[in-house]
Amino acid sequence: MPRAVDHLVIAAQDLEAQAALYRRLGFQVGARNRHPWGTENRIVQFDGAFLELIGLGDGFVAPSPGEDVFPFSGFVANYLERREGIAMLVLRSADAEADRRRFKAEEIGDFPRFDFARKGRRPDGSEVKVAFSLAFAASPALPEAGFFVCQQHFPENFWSRAAQVHPNGALGVAGLTIVCERPNDASDFLAAFLDVSPRVIPGGAMFLAAGAMIECVTPSAFAARYAAPPLREGIAALRVRVADLAVAEAAQKRSGEAFRRCGGETIVDAKDAMGALIAFVAA
Repeated sequence: MPRAVDHLVIAAQDLEAQAALYRRLGFQVGARNRHPWGTENRIVQFDGAFLELIGLGDGFVAPSPGEDVFPFSGFVANYLERREGIAMLVLRSADAEADRRRFKAEEIGDFPRFDFARKGRRPDGSEVKVAFSLAFAASPALPEAGFFVCQQHFPENFWSRAAQVHPNGALGVAGLTIVCERPNDASDFLAAFLDVSPRVIPGGAMFLAAGAMIECVTPSAFAARYAAPPLREGIAALRVRVADLAVAEAAQKRSGEAFRRCGGETIVDAKDAMGALIAFVAA
């Protein structure tokens, strides 16, 4: 079966400014959390997937390449030296160790499994323990994008129906668009990582993950797709499924955020959304 999107890691220099932006766009944004190695995040949760808004906390020190934490925090730190936006695509895993071995066998990743735990907070403010195991993959064709799978060990402490209610009516991740000068070079990697065969589309390839459509296209195809300037290579656009586009637009109008209509989608451009183009699509 195709893999399901677990979450997207969206990096910003100023986490509080990023959280304020997503609130203005009509999302419910969770409490600030700190990882043991110094990155900090806030979660925008849907039913079965989430957006991880992330930044470097006070006192963060980038790890050396030999440390186990490197594939995550080192990647985020290096990414933020160059840009802001959608840094990493994360898939759901039932067994991160098995995925780690599969990535190694398929020659798309040879990183140690990474296990960690942290404290989390429910919408009512109560504290809970959450823990995760991660297995990483990488592609030379997509150096500006990170990839890993995430296994949750206490899912009952993480997922919350109350956290999944958003003023803009957001329901989940409908898809994303990756920009690559030569999409064919990345196609085999994405097929192995997502465990699904590609379909040819104008300017690149499309992959149907469980519940989401992932595109890998050229810069010019991206520009045509979103009527937007071509963005740098990497994960350039996020599509969010909403119950009613009019409700999503009303939330943005109330906050004064800039948006436009394109091909039946409501678009917030990357320049207005801290490096990540966000497209709202009707369920």
